[in-house]
Amino acid sequence: MANLTDLVNLNLTDCTDKIIAEYIWVGGSGIDLRSKARTVKGPITDVRQLPKWNYDGSSTGQAPGEDSEVILYPQAIFKDPFRRGDNILVMCDCYTPQGEPIPTNKRYNAAKIFNHPDVAAEVPWYGIEQEYTLLQKDVNWPLGWPVGGYPGPQGPYYCAAGADKAFGRDIVDAHYKACLYAGINISGINGEVMPGQWEFQVGPSVGIAAADQVWVARYILERITEVAGVVLSLDPKPIQGDWNGAGAHTNFSTKSMREPGGYEVIKKAIDKLALRHKEHIAAYGEGNERRLTGRHETADINTFKWGVANRGASIRVGRDTEKEGKGYFEDRRPASNMDPYVVTGMIAETTLLWKQN
Repeated sequence: MANLTDLVNLNLTDCTDKIIAEYIWVGGSGIDLRSKARTVKGPITDVRQLPKWNYDGSSTGQAPGEDSEVILYPQAIFKDPFRRGDNILVMCDCYTPQGEPIPTNKRYNAAKIFNHPDVAAEVPWYGIEQEYTLLQKDVNWPLGWPVGGYPGPQGPYYCAAGADKAFGRDIVDAHYKACLYAGINISGINGEVMPGQWEFQVGPSVGIAAADQVWVARYILERITEVAGVVLSLDPKPIQGDWNGAGAHTNFSTKSMREPGGYEVIKKAIDKLALRHKEHIAAYGEGNERRLTGRHETADINTFKWGVANRGASIRVGRDTEKEGKGYFEDRRPASNMDPYVVTGMIAETTLLWKQN
């Protein structure tokens, strides 16, 4: 008699040409992820092979009950590390039945920016450092922390090993491998300064693909923590006091920045970012004022400053970039709960399209 695990792991390739496609979309809060599965004829090798679908937007805070249908447009496909085989994950964005993007569809505007000839010609690269915190279920307290109490002060935990310093590594490694399996360009992971906090990096990836991959990597992490009975938090300051917050540092370069003389292009781009600091901060995540205090490797939320190798700056330029006269810069302002469509699109728009009046 087959048990539940046997059935979950059933290999369907020998008995049917059907596959399971898990359609994923961003929910009404702008940070929650929703998904549902459908059967399609496989294999699927191009997102254009997939049909549009719909869901009840009144149950996700994205449509009124009397007109609740929201349409899912498939935009990117990934291998499914949970069902495996030819099964896929499908990142979608959301539209009204009339074909208009709904308010929480931030991908639509980002795609317009990345399809602009002036942006496409610069082949924008992104590397996004997604920090997150693992919480004990039911008590909403970081993994590895005594319930209602605190561990020793920060210092021993960053990139550390050991049962008293690294909490949740099995989840982190499972996520790392699952992302590689899915085809996400995940470039690394590390333990963070606050115990129970970790980071994964996506990139370098070009244009909107970077944001698609971060969203799907988040989805995979949500699914893994679900299995592990642990809660994933993207709160930018999950624990008040002398503890580091969680960000989503976004590394950026253009073709011109990566070529000889690129350092001057980088400095001009930073000047533009300085002029639009308030607009970027407003779009860089909820609760960021609790994180960007000028302490714990951040610049104050109301102050824009940049520097070479300065982790207390809004924008950091690496020593190698300064030395070689070309490269990339890091925008350290985005919060861990930022929308990668908004952040990547806005950086491209400000540095490549925006004209000062």
